[in-house]
Amino acid sequence: MNKSRGTRWILLALVVAGLGYYGWQRVGDEHQKAAANGGQKGSRGAVRVSVAAVEKADFPVYLTSLGTVQAFNTVVVRSRVDGQIDKIAFTEGQLVKQGDLLAEIDPRPYQAVLDQAKAKKEQDEANLANTNLDLQRYIKLGEFATRQQLDTQHSAVTQLTAQIAADVAAISNAQTQLDYTQISAPISGVVGLRLVDIGNIVNASQQTGIVTITQIEPIAVIFTAPEDQLPDIKNAQGANPLKTIAITTDGKRPLAEGKLAVVNNQVDTTSGTIRLKAVFENSDHALWPGQSVSTRLLIRTLKDATVVPDEAIQHGTDGLYVYAVDQNSKAELRKVTVSQSIDGRSVIEQGLSPGERVITAGQFKIAPGTPVSIAVANSDPTQPKVREE
Repeated sequence: MNKSRGTRWILLALVVAGLGYYGWQRVGDEHQKAAANGGQKGSRGAVRVSVAAVEKADFPVYLTSLGTVQAFNTVVVRSRVDGQIDKIAFTEGQLVKQGDLLAEIDPRPYQAVLDQAKAKKEQDEANLANTNLDLQRYIKLGEFATRQQLDTQHSAVTQLTAQIAADVAAISNAQTQLDYTQISAPISGVVGLRLVDIGNIVNASQQTGIVTITQIEPIAVIFTAPEDQLPDIKNAQGANPLKTIAITTDGKRPLAEGKLAVVNNQVDTTSGTIRLKAVFENSDHALWPGQSVSTRLLIRTLKDATVVPDEAIQHGTDGLYVYAVDQNSKAELRKVTVSQSIDGRSVIEQGLSPGERVITAGQFKIAPGTPVSIAVANSDPTQPKVREE
């Protein structure tokens, strides 16, 4: 009984193993057929790529460089009289206008000098009035007054008149010194960090100022250009002020647009460059003194240039080339000559014509003569973003 039961179990195991081997063979054959069919289908199918049209457009030619923002004017505000700071009337970083009060020095000593000068003038005016009366008396005496007495009295009147003129000058000087105790902004701009505090003693002779003011409306950017570009810059500037664009150093965000104002009067022989200065209105304060920026100076504009995206241009051992799509939707290799390139676009001098299509993505999957299917962008929000031609 036990021997027959073991035989049945062995036969059952053999049957299960045979069925499993048969199933594995079937599945493997199907996978091989599917792979073969898929490979044949892939070899017959077209490669999907992205394309862009070769355009005919005006192309701006910019001279790019790095520059530094510079305040249009910078003033270190210093005291013109000696004394103690009684008041600070500004906040650090504040935008002030010309004539705004910045600080006040103790005015009492200068007020006293002014009052003294005014009193001296009143005293001299009184003496002059009395001397004039004496002169009139001598004149009325006629021949009873000696010539010497009359001349002496005339001289006294003249001296007192001159003394009063000196008193007026002294009053004006004292008033000026008193006015200097009110320290005002000489220009409009942004004040920096405060350099003195209330209670500090300041002197007219000290080099340390009270605060620095930088004018930022307008503002300037200093940058350089190669000396071989100088003739083009001078010729272009002769017609109109050249447009200059300031951009963040990463080249991603424009900051301001201005005009070229100054070409330096000499070339730097050590670097072979010429310094340039552009002026920007900067009403939104996008530019700040000391900031580093990238600059673009518009030299000229190429009319009706042949333009393609930079993504279409490939680098090979024989130079630059692109893949164009012919009328049969096949890839065609074209050698090209590029003259200018900026903002993701390049000007093609030779090799392409406006209206043709060039491949901008998927070039690594194709070769000359490869059939391609084209993915075209669609700007209509109601339609799929990409459709296939």
